[in-house]
Amino acid sequence: MILYTMMPEELVFPIDMSVYDKQKIVQMNGVSVVVSENAQKQYEVVRLLSTNPQDFLNEQYCPGQTFPIY
Repeated sequence: MILYTMMPEELVFPIDMSVYDKQKIVQMNGVSVVVSENAQKQYEVVRLLSTNPQDFLNEQYCPGQTFPIY
């Protein structure tokens, strides 16, 4: 079956809600990011929540970046 749509994959095939329960919003240097805790007891950036275009160019906030939990 081929599905032609402009909708994001997350809307067509919803993810289990337990994935979202592990995520939370934290402030990194005044910038809000959505993070999830990984097995090494570190936060991994999932999404950047900012309206400043310069924040998206900063590698520190890229999805997949990790930082220790304080």
